[in-house]
Amino acid sequence: MSKRDYYETLGLAKGASAEDMKRAYRKLAMDHHPDRNPGNPDAERKFKELNEAYDVLKDDQKRAAYDRFGHAAFEQGGGARPGAGGGFDFNFAGGAGGFGDIFEEMFGEFMGGRRAQTNAGRGADLRFNLEISLEDAFAGKQATISVASSLTCTSCDGSGAAAGSKPVTCSTCSGVGKVRATQGFFTIERTCPACSGAGRVIEKPCPTCQGSGRMRKEKSLQVAIPPGVEEGTRIRLQGEGEAGLRGAAAGDLYIFLSIAPHRLFQRDGANIFCRVPIPMTTAALGGAIEVPSVDGSVAKITVPAGTQSGHQFRLKSKGMSVLRSPQRGDMYVEAQIETPVNLTKRQQELLREFQAESRDGSSPQSEGFFAKVKEMWDGLRE
Repeated sequence: MSKRDYYETLGLAKGASAEDMKRAYRKLAMDHHPDRNPGNPDAERKFKELNEAYDVLKDDQKRAAYDRFGHAAFEQGGGARPGAGGGFDFNFAGGAGGFGDIFEEMFGEFMGGRRAQTNAGRGADLRFNLEISLEDAFAGKQATISVASSLTCTSCDGSGAAAGSKPVTCSTCSGVGKVRATQGFFTIERTCPACSGAGRVIEKPCPTCQGSGRMRKEKSLQVAIPPGVEEGTRIRLQGEGEAGLRGAAAGDLYIFLSIAPHRLFQRDGANIFCRVPIPMTTAALGGAIEVPSVDGSVAKITVPAGTQSGHQFRLKSKGMSVLRSPQRGDMYVEAQIETPVNLTKRQQELLREFQAESRDGSSPQSEGFFAKVKEMWDGLRE
């Protein structure tokens, strides 16, 4: 099934501003949060779609790539290879190639470059999806994963040859791994069809791996997840993909991180948002509340008298870790004033007395709203 357009997911036009995008995301994320829709798999699916869409569109580089290539910009084999864009890419034990590598990749097959022979039989890259908690994304962790892959055959040590024998030089290409063919004025060099570019052939294949030099097996790996990672972060483990054929280089393993929805918190970059119910009496008279933070500590908030629903309290440096930085984001606590229920008769009487004795200005928002409504009705009667 094809993915839904990210702009359509957020209910926005393609040219929407960053502020409009943030506003739309927060409203929809609140509506579809799993805690507000328990037992509703459709709400959870929509919540994950919203997070994925906003994670891409809030980043200028990711958004530009999406506007140009669509979803293909972030898919393996699409507009960019894994680790080349569309998210953070951590390369452990890896190196970067230069212009010479690019040149050889394009022309090595015809110019006799080394890349064609070096990559002959190289193992395939693998992808592993790993879901972590928001707390793990904050603090980082050492994760253990199990990956089914093709590993070097233990019987022949990856050579592909049976015990007591060795691969021999290919008679077709004399061990070069390439053959040449003349067509008119041109001499074209191609990979040897007899040895597939390896330069050697196996006369007595290993019975365990049938000459491939590798066998299917599950392996356990330790993955270091740094603090501050975000949805869609990619971690590259070089050489941990499938083993190459007959001792050729192994592929790489790409770990794609996703962050599970949290019961209390919502994340926006380095900031954390939390909606906290506050008793009506505390909001009216003032008081103090305690709220948890993502680092496991408890923060105390002073609630001024007359606090209204929607008011935000900012807790500086109580948000998420920032990747490769000692800084932290902020935490925003949004007050949600709770109307009391199951009142006793005496409590109801007290509220009626309060209502009867209320003065002008004690409920400024409702008074202002109904004043505007009255003005509108008076205007319609004229």
